[in-house]
Amino acid sequence: MKPADTVFVIPTYRLRDVAETIEIYDQHIWSNGHSTKMMVFDDSSLANHDKYYSALEKTKTHNEVFYIGPKEKEEFLSFLQGKLRDNKLQSIVRNLFRPSYGGNRNFTLIYTLGAYMVSSDDDMRPYGLMEMNSPSLDEHEISRGLLMKPDRKGYVQKSFDLISSFQDVLGKRLVEIPSNYAQGELLEDSATDLETNTTETFLAENTLRLRQGKVPPQTVVKMAQTFRTGTNDIDALDFVRLYLRDGTQSQSNLHEFNEQYVLANFRPVVTNKNWRMDCGVAAYDNRVGLPPFFPTRLRFEDYLYRLWIQQRGIVSAHVPAVQTHVKNNYMRNPLAMDVFNEEICILLKKKFKQTLRKTEDLSITFDYNGEVTSADTEEILEKITDIYRQVMKESGAGRSRKRSESLRLFAENLKRSFYGFEPDFFQQNVSRIVDDVVSQIRSSLELWPTLVEMCYFYKDKKAFPHRKVRNQRIKLKFSPVGA
Repeated sequence: MKPADTVFVIPTYRLRDVAETIEIYDQHIWSNGHSTKMMVFDDSSLANHDKYYSALEKTKTHNEVFYIGPKEKEEFLSFLQGKLRDNKLQSIVRNLFRPSYGGNRNFTLIYTLGAYMVSSDDDMRPYGLMEMNSPSLDEHEISRGLLMKPDRKGYVQKSFDLISSFQDVLGKRLVEIPSNYAQGELLEDSATDLETNTTETFLAENTLRLRQGKVPPQTVVKMAQTFRTGTNDIDALDFVRLYLRDGTQSQSNLHEFNEQYVLANFRPVVTNKNWRMDCGVAAYDNRVGLPPFFPTRLRFEDYLYRLWIQQRGIVSAHVPAVQTHVKNNYMRNPLAMDVFNEEICILLKKKFKQTLRKTEDLSITFDYNGEVTSADTEEILEKITDIYRQVMKESGAGRSRKRSESLRLFAENLKRSFYGFEPDFFQQNVSRIVDDVVSQIRSSLELWPTLVEMCYFYKDKKAFPHRKVRNQRIKLKFSPVGA
């Protein structure tokens, strides 16, 4: 049987800046002796496509680069609709692939059917920030990291062979992967809630510890991820807390992050469950298809995978490699809106987990119907109004004018985003949002297996709509292994 290809993908909605990411990852892949197809999945509008696509054509790469943008996506959706021959399904299909974090990633799953897919976000970089003097880890400690000021000495950029790290484990049984991998039930973070992955106690240093558990030797690694440094996995409220605790007042812009997460040490691990799933630095065994991402604009598209990976026979891996998040603020929501979105995500995560009924090869089933109680929304408002009071207090504490103005503006936006903190109005609007999201997700999950089966057999005959980027190929006197 022919070995499965490894495809590198970048899902993006910031076409203006993705060219730099392409060149950096292309050089990393090539310098480590690999040749892979690189694919950009672009959620830009037609206007932004027309404005910025030329930047892709100006790149210089060793690997071939392919582009799937608004025109190619529309052609693909027309193809699906023609195959289904049911106009009533059109809205469900379009919702599955709607311009959104999850919808764009669903395109990557369909286009890479039959292959191993390595995915990095457009603001990731193929190196880790590592302490120069790495301390030893405890017996059950998997990683240890801390926040450091960017100008502080004591850490360096270190590169790891991403493709080899993923290829060592993807699609392989536990007995086939390298022997240096630790094994256990799941990872616990000293600073975050296990199941919603949100900060419980904000700490300058955190550790990931392995909860013991038996991993059957015949289980297969279906997804893997690197560790992450830089801005790491930081909630919107964490930005606010960091700003408030900045005793030096050196940070005047509330939206800028003035500290970086640096790893002291880490080691690879395989776990039965993966509440630490990070789709921005992940890879997948997509040879026979995978479940969809939640097709939502809310930032919890990968939560389905945290539930799905718990089924028997499959496991997840953290590989011995690190990538860095440089947090691109271009085209990001205002911070107050991100806070609101995250609170909705936390609510939905809890509901989906509590009502999970079944996991299957290409989907999951849950019983939650979208109901939001007054107790649900009161809990959210209590937390946010407390933050609001802290921000207002800090804004009037004799700080610099620029800092005070930044805090007051954020407080105003926060109050507006949460409907003036009016309980009934907030409850009503959250109920509507949640009901819409849940309905869209449920209908999408039902249709997805049919689409995967349909596309799996078709793509062997004809490629899905795409565009080969006519950029400059770097020609060398030698080729990497596998080119």
